[in-house]
Amino acid sequence: MNISANVSSLQANQTFMNNNAHNVANVNTDGFVPTKTNISDAGGSIQAKSSLSSDNGSATSQTDLNKEITDQVVIENVNEVNIKAIQTQDQMLGSLLDIIT
Repeated sequence: MNISANVSSLQANQTFMNNNAHNVANVNTDGFVPTKTNISDAGGSIQAKSSLSSDNGSATSQTDLNKEITDQVVIENVNEVNIKAIQTQDQMLGSLLDIIT
């Protein structure tokens, strides 16, 4: 069992959450263009790619709070799954070491 995919997923989702928090913090900033984050699988390693959303020329912030809040729920759930997988592997390794010693 290899936890590197879980760790890379946690790191990618941290980038996603940071961008998400930045977008929410600027919801009242005039002319703000939010950052979008794409999560992808790069051969067993999960990566986050950030880029600015398309600028629609609005004088107000272009942050969509409905999208940002929904994304936060998804990020939280993904992190819980990855943490549980790491904890399970840690428990299995501990049990194995107890058997060996």
